[in-house]
Amino acid sequence: RSRSAKDMFEGEALGLKAMYECSQGEDGLRIPKVYHYGDYTNGGGSLLIMEYLQLAGRSDDRALGRAVAKMHLAEPTAEAGNPNGCFGFNMDNTIGGTPQPNGWTKGGSTQDWIEFFRDERIGHQLNLAGDSYCSKLWQNDIAPRLHTLFENVEVKPSLLHGDLWSGNIGSVEGKPTIYDPATYWGHHEAEWGMSWCAGFGKSFWDGYREVIPEDEGFLDRKPLYDAYHQLNHYNLFGGGYISSARGDLETLKRYLDKM
Repeated sequence: RSRSAKDMFEGEALGLKAMYECSQGEDGLRIPKVYHYGDYTNGGGSLLIMEYLQLAGRSDDRALGRAVAKMHLAEPTAEAGNPNGCFGFNMDNTIGGTPQPNGWTKGGSTQDWIEFFRDERIGHQLNLAGDSYCSKLWQNDIAPRLHTLFENVEVKPSLLHGDLWSGNIGSVEGKPTIYDPATYWGHHEAEWGMSWCAGFGKSFWDGYREVIPEDEGFLDRKPLYDAYHQLNHYNLFGGGYISSARGDLETLKRYLDKM
């Protein structure tokens, strides 16, 4: 069945446009410019027209780290689709084949982020997964204490690729590029929820940390962001991903119990 541009391409097009706006300048990511998306007039499907890039394999990981950090530091603007500096995105999109709700928060504070990630990310995936163990662990032991993970950090809206793994990273004429996004505005640390299959080594992290230093509690929060993607993988593929998600949530509970 033919799918409309709104269903098929609008989320990707708006995500790429935002990433393009937030990657301007010499050291930015090479993001393709979107020219048009829409439906065929005969009702026979939809299309997305964007700049052609001659993609090559991953090249300079230090440059990639610096370029991703530059995108994360870009100010939310109307041109980038976030005129009010909030968390979320201007439409729901998908993470893989899973719906990803992106309703805007009321503001851009750390508490706004905590509530957004609690409800629109982990809560949403748990509802889809239907795993009673994970749901009880989250609702009883983690969600009520989630603010504790953020006591020493100020979260600001950063534009995220949202699904950053090795299959979505390449280069164009030696410059780093990332594509196939699940874009939204969130805590920059949430970008690393897929790092378990992204192959980020010392060179990448050196480049990233030259621009954005590691915040206190980064490693303690990481299982939170990993859990979102582990749950999503379970919802997409089933199998052992639910064990990984349980492990992440158990790690969070143990940390919070020590606080």
